[in-house]
Amino acid sequence: MLEAYLPPAASAAEIDEAVAAAIAETGASSPKDMGKVMKAVMPKLAGKNADGKVVNEAVRRKLGA
Repeated sequence: MLEAYLPPAASAAEIDEAVAAAIAETGASSPKDMGKVMKAVMPKLAGKNADGKVVNEAVRRKLGA
């Protein structure tokens, strides 16, 4: 019932695209840069229902953590 009021969920492709853009934007290259990337990626997914845990996992994959 609540799902009708939530914004549409972000797809895996949208999350990967936002993560890749945030990594390029911040110049992140290692897992140490995780905080910078998360800080940059979440506003890119604003207006979409993106679970922080899913985004975090995508960032870890991209940074090789």
